[in-house]
Amino acid sequence: MTTGRRPKARLGSLLAALAITGGALLSGLPAHADEPSAGSAGKEAPRVDLVLDVSGSMREADIQGKSRIAVAQQSLNEVIDALPAETDFGIRTLGANYPGNDKAQGCLDTKQLFPVGKTNKTEAKTAVATLRPTGWTPIGLALRGAAEDLGKGETTRRVVLITDGEDSCAPPDPCDVARELAAQGIHLVIDTLGLAHDDKTRQQLLCIANATGGTYTDVRTQEQLTEKVKQLVDRSNDTYTVAPVKTTGTDKCESAPVLAPGVYSDREKFSEHRTYRVPVKAGQELRASVSVALDRPVARDYGVLLQATSTTGQELVRGTDAGSGRTDVISTGLRWSTDDSKGYATATPSASASGKPETTVCLVISNSLAAQPGIAADPGLPLELTVDLTAASPSPDGLAMGLGRGWILLLVLTLAGLLTGLLFGWIARWRIAVWQEN
Repeated sequence: MTTGRRPKARLGSLLAALAITGGALLSGLPAHADEPSAGSAGKEAPRVDLVLDVSGSMREADIQGKSRIAVAQQSLNEVIDALPAETDFGIRTLGANYPGNDKAQGCLDTKQLFPVGKTNKTEAKTAVATLRPTGWTPIGLALRGAAEDLGKGETTRRVVLITDGEDSCAPPDPCDVARELAAQGIHLVIDTLGLAHDDKTRQQLLCIANATGGTYTDVRTQEQLTEKVKQLVDRSNDTYTVAPVKTTGTDKCESAPVLAPGVYSDREKFSEHRTYRVPVKAGQELRASVSVALDRPVARDYGVLLQATSTTGQELVRGTDAGSGRTDVISTGLRWSTDDSKGYATATPSASASGKPETTVCLVISNSLAAQPGIAADPGLPLELTVDLTAASPSPDGLAMGLGRGWILLLVLTLAGLLTGLLFGWIARWRIAVWQEN
């Protein structure tokens, strides 16, 4: 999906570390979804495999007067120069080696150009410089190869596919391959970037991205390609340390999954509500954030709402974010503790296994998103929910605490209005007196 700016930093990334370090305090909390485990995740490097189309059509010179392959090569040089030292990076090609006319043979043409690992930048750029547009476009087979290149592990790994056309070798169909990889639960995200702009290519690349929770970008310039690939590499660095646990929210609090502190992934349809439950003990503060990835073109003027409510549906606190143009991610967050409910109706209390009182808080995620005409609404948009529980922050005392509530606020506003009226009246009388004297 195209964007003129970097996506907003996700609140979930900022809270992920807290979700890990607070584990000792929170180990007694229940979870009906599988709890994320830090385990060896922090020891794994972020891993990215870039799949580059080098088929014959990449000779076309229709991007700012340059050939598609030249634009891709220049962009990759800049991406390689900017690679973070901790990132394991590799490159796989498709259609780069077989120059003949035997389609069966040409559709097997995918191989590692540079293995996934610590990058010798000179060697990687030299390998990219040798590429010449050659053969067919076996995207499905290349995606399977990329998954093998990246291997398995606890962290999310990313495939970045750059191509100028749809698969010319199916089967396997690349959308089916993407669904197959997503179903394996191997924490693999595929982002697609299209150098051509026909509808068939666009729909296929959207399908691949949607199946794995990735993004699609319609590339028009070299600068856009470079910036987007750098952005995707950066995103792998930001999010790789905690692999989200899959969960499924419901439309009602009583049937919603119970979540312990951690990072969770789900999918939400356009204009849908998803609900989850979090037990909050006395003296704890709930911190939650949600990031919704806009992985396809959406209608302008949209928003995401995250609410904490009681089990009876009364709102406790909310966080919102809105936009009017294309971005990659829209995020919001909230914080709430039992102390915040003084003077208001509280969530329904219950007894925990340890006998300490706790409150069940319902987290409700809503969106006002709509797909652009002709864009598939299914599957839903990928979302990432971060839940954390910490010791409750002390509440401020005195007038500062009362300013937002009840009679004190009304009194302050009344006095402010009275003083403002007196001041403007005095100024008006003074100006009239001066005018009469002159």
